[in-house]
Amino acid sequence: MKKSFQIGSAFVGLIIGAGFASGQEVMQYFTSFGIWGTAGGILATILFIFLGYTFAQLGTDLQATSHKGVIYHIGGRYIGAILDILITFFLFGVAVVMFAGSGSTFEQMFGIDTRVGSIIMVTLTILTLLLNTKKIISIIAMITPYLITIIFIILIYSIFTMDLSFSEANTLAKEQVSATGNWVLGAFLYVSYNLAAGAALLIVMSGGVKDRKVAGMGGILGGAMLGGLIILIHIGMLVKIDVVAGADMPTLALANQIHPAVGILMAIALLGMMYNTAVGMFYSFTVRFIAPDSKLYKPAVVVIGLLGFVLSLVGFTTLVGEVYSTMGYLGFALIIAAVIAWIKKGKANYQ
Repeated sequence: MKKSFQIGSAFVGLIIGAGFASGQEVMQYFTSFGIWGTAGGILATILFIFLGYTFAQLGTDLQATSHKGVIYHIGGRYIGAILDILITFFLFGVAVVMFAGSGSTFEQMFGIDTRVGSIIMVTLTILTLLLNTKKIISIIAMITPYLITIIFIILIYSIFTMDLSFSEANTLAKEQVSATGNWVLGAFLYVSYNLAAGAALLIVMSGGVKDRKVAGMGGILGGAMLGGLIILIHIGMLVKIDVVAGADMPTLALANQIHPAVGILMAIALLGMMYNTAVGMFYSFTVRFIAPDSKLYKPAVVVIGLLGFVLSLVGFTTLVGEVYSTMGYLGFALIIAAVIAWIKKGKANYQ
């Protein structure tokens, strides 16, 4: 059970990233639909649980050391190759966005120059990747409970200090910018967009586990925690929509309203999440080309990390921002491929 919880927590830690923990993504994909956003949160939870379970078991079944084997297994030679190239590109792109995002957070909260903030994050990421795989997974898993605790504090405070009625909150919420046309599509796109980035590390983590039940339970726990966090952040923002409307970082706005000290704790949590995502994405990207026990692995980590830092300075975020919507469609292709693989496996077991 401990191993399952570790896999689940690392899966959560990887996917949460900056957009999730700041509340900005949850606002656009869930809260902007008002009370119906809660139904979207429940749908997203079910999807995350099913897909987390499926990808974790595939990783164990194939004893994967990178996402490549599993992607070719579920996509075939041609579709698998396209998915593999796209996922590999996004892993690197998302990590670079985390470097740039951490620079902005350091500047906003502590007045440190953005480049210095980015250098701190790149250095931490490179040093972490020079450790062994098991340590990487446990470091990513450690930060998740800390964030969940802060989100709980914010939620309880929000509900007890709510100034609006639910109907007023619902009306105000619907005036916010939505990422999609309705809550069903919002839930599907949100899950697929995150899965395009998160599936690779989940596959690699599960590849090191011998027992498929342990891996599958890790995927289920991770999916349930992710869904629970979406619903908690959504409700916390919905009942305080008068405070967070239009804010760049809604959860930070709520945390600051409780007390500046809680705001600093939340900023640290955000940086922790960016670190988690950067480490997970860079690790998955590197092991796609070079095995962790290869002599080339450590020099490659340093070179790739430095390249990521350079790209984070030249407005690479804008480029990736434009490509992010494509991640949603890539995720849809992954979901369909995973469902087909799951049905085939069920048929094979039945026969």
